[in-house]
Amino acid sequence: MPSSTITDPGSARTELPPFAVSLGDPAGIGPEIVAKSWAMREARGLPAFFAVGDAASLRRVWQGPVTLITTPEEAGAVFDSALPCLQVAEAGEIIPGTPSLDGARTAFQALEAAVGVARTGSAAGIVTAPVGKEQLYGVGFTHPGQTEFVAERCGVAAHNAVMMLAGPSLKVVPVTIHIPLADVSAALTIDLIRARAITTVKGLQRNFGVARPRIVVAGLNPHAGEGGALGREEIDIIGPAIRSLREDGMDIVGPLSADGLFHARARETYDAVLCMYHDQALIPLKTLHFDEGVNITLGLPIVRTSPDHGTAFGIAGTDSANPGAMMAALKMAAEAARSRMAHGA
Repeated sequence: MPSSTITDPGSARTELPPFAVSLGDPAGIGPEIVAKSWAMREARGLPAFFAVGDAASLRRVWQGPVTLITTPEEAGAVFDSALPCLQVAEAGEIIPGTPSLDGARTAFQALEAAVGVARTGSAAGIVTAPVGKEQLYGVGFTHPGQTEFVAERCGVAAHNAVMMLAGPSLKVVPVTIHIPLADVSAALTIDLIRARAITTVKGLQRNFGVARPRIVVAGLNPHAGEGGALGREEIDIIGPAIRSLREDGMDIVGPLSADGLFHARARETYDAVLCMYHDQALIPLKTLHFDEGVNITLGLPIVRTSPDHGTAFGIAGTDSANPGAMMAALKMAAEAARSRMAHGA
């Protein structure tokens, strides 16, 4: 739990423009979980939002009311009675579970449009439903993922956009992300760890109102290297980075053995964990909060969150997708936007 907070985010809908929610791949579960979130908007206290994408993908999997809008400003007037949708390019024939290049092209344009309205301030931020990267690459998408694309469109270098995975009782940041495990050691540097830690602290202050974030750092090797017996990364890279950050005034400890960092008592002692590689961060987060996990991008001038799961093509169109993570992403986006408003950030 946070050590101290400097704002109460308050009710979900107060004083915020609506959020832009890109529908992701129209053949995935994005349209379904967005529609289900709207249907549960009052019960879950969700902020106002509008879908960005092809309205046909919503109607293909949902019988509820959908109203086309032409500007974000129109969303607030219809949100209580229908799911607003800002239409972009049509996706052609939509077959849930069967991705296509036309669908990927629509997902790409929806993401572009959502970022655009957030950058102008017409939307309070963006929430991105999952996309199929293989199909996106087939229509000219050249980024590793949506995070890097959003960062570029916001004028932020990719290495300064930090992926935080967050749930009710745990927040984690992977220092290295989508690289082979065999390459992690070579990718770790003192500067990289410092940059991730600094952005994490600023992100906790800006988006979550944590006045003085407490950071712990996981070691790379079993037992954090056992004093060099099981690896030297803790001695040569991770330890020096932590010491320099502590000298700068950061409340940070480590490197600590990862196998003891995620039980209930341990989680009460910090606000976020800096992990050395993808699975070291995501396995505990998804184990604890599989249906509530949120990907929030730190270091951007706009709020961006996403449910921490994929397109789930295998269940698309079966009305079995759980909207929990999408609703959590919407609520976290509202919390972050309100925290930024409260502190002029």
